[in-house]
Amino acid sequence: MNLPAANANETDELLAARGITKTFPGVRALDDVQITVLAGRLNALLGENGAGKSTMMNILAGVLPPDAGEIFLAGQPVRFVNPRAAQQAGISIIFQELNLVPHLSIAENIFLGREPRNAVGLLDYARMHRDTRALMAELELDADPRTAVARLRVGAQQVVEIAKAISFNSRVIIMDEPTSAITEHEIKVLFRLIKRLKERGTGIIYITHKLDELAEIADDIAVFRDGRFIASKPFADTTRDEMVRLMVGRELTDLFPKTTTPAGGEMLRVEKISLRHPERAGDFVVRDVSLAVRRGEVLGLFGLMGAGRTELLQTIFGLHPHTATGEIWIEGKPICIRSPRAAIDAGLALAPEDRKGEGLVLVHSVAENTTLACLEKISHFGLLQPARELELVGRYVKRLGIRTPTLHQAVRHLSGGNQQKVVLAKWLATEPKVLLLDEPTRGIDINAKKEIYALVDELARSGLAVIMVSSELPEILAIADRILVLAEGRVTAEFARGAATEEAILRAALPNSRN
Repeated sequence: MNLPAANANETDELLAARGITKTFPGVRALDDVQITVLAGRLNALLGENGAGKSTMMNILAGVLPPDAGEIFLAGQPVRFVNPRAAQQAGISIIFQELNLVPHLSIAENIFLGREPRNAVGLLDYARMHRDTRALMAELELDADPRTAVARLRVGAQQVVEIAKAISFNSRVIIMDEPTSAITEHEIKVLFRLIKRLKERGTGIIYITHKLDELAEIADDIAVFRDGRFIASKPFADTTRDEMVRLMVGRELTDLFPKTTTPAGGEMLRVEKISLRHPERAGDFVVRDVSLAVRRGEVLGLFGLMGAGRTELLQTIFGLHPHTATGEIWIEGKPICIRSPRAAIDAGLALAPEDRKGEGLVLVHSVAENTTLACLEKISHFGLLQPARELELVGRYVKRLGIRTPTLHQAVRHLSGGNQQKVVLAKWLATEPKVLLLDEPTRGIDINAKKEIYALVDELARSGLAVIMVSSELPEILAIADRILVLAEGRVTAEFARGAATEEAILRAALPNSRN
């Protein structure tokens, strides 16, 4: 499987969209926007959640039709009726939300709907596996093409999604937050691949909230705000501060608000938490982890992919009762937690990393999602009380600044940042004593991040104990009062606020780096 051959000069306009408008019920997602992609260049599309970036990409990829505007491919007007038409024309997309079939193999996912056939018309699995191995080699993923996607970790599934997109040998590749779930090594591999694609004349649209990535890969930037086109310019002619100002429409200062609050009494203590590996006998995902967090304290958990951070929070929350061991105390009292219901009753709340798959019911409304974990508060003799529900939800929508047309809006129509706030509203409505946050700012824009940081600070000041997992070192250093580092399921270091450095934390997070 070879990458696309060079067939265009860097000045060639591969793709241009002009005057694109798209309206959904109650909101104009795009209003007369534009974007251009040149051969051999990466155009970084920037903007807050809700700016219209994903809607624009879905239009270019044939997922949605525009209400108005024109799209030109290599100078010729085009209109795609579906994603297959866009792919056949030379446009492919890597979606932020994985678009894979879990029970099918890696090879079957990559070639789904266009499987090669042999001389007698049967599926040519030998060719599929051969081409998949070549793609995996390009992306440095050591995996058998016959492996079911469901058996891969999220980062590896993202690599499969990338392989699927580049397998089309497209002239234009759209990458929507491709690094949101992959490791540092996989990011480096992806960036090397991007460089090779550009050398071969491929045009790339790249959506990311990680502005620090752009110095290595970006040639141009385009900025959307509130569904409108704001600016387009060469990346070399702008600064990070200017990009942020263009995205949010104002200067963004004090990104990490942090109030120094004396910690109170101990709220949660866990001792020797272990979780057996689901597939490898005798191995552990989490091994002998002990920690404590006090009232008004933010405890940060840092670790690389596969360190066991998510599994630790899940175990504390009662999601693995049959494969986990250890002891838990809440406010000094021993607690047996064998289910999420028991965890909630004990005063724990877990906002999961995968907000769409595990934190929300996307087809349900803001109100229904917010009250999902505390239905007893809005019920009377087992019957839901709509007025009581709307009053409770309205308080949290106001407190968290959730931007939604109505409380009855389906959460799937909200931006990523507002979806994350609904997840937090759901758990705050249970009035927890300890809040477990797993990557609460993943995949949301810089302004929404600031709002989440301010909320965490406010919650700590109000006396809540917070345990927060983050993969972003600047974030964990700024938000946490103490930091625990995990590697290969074990605690390898603990740092007090102000005593930690990025270098020291990363050194402790590397496998086999402990004494």
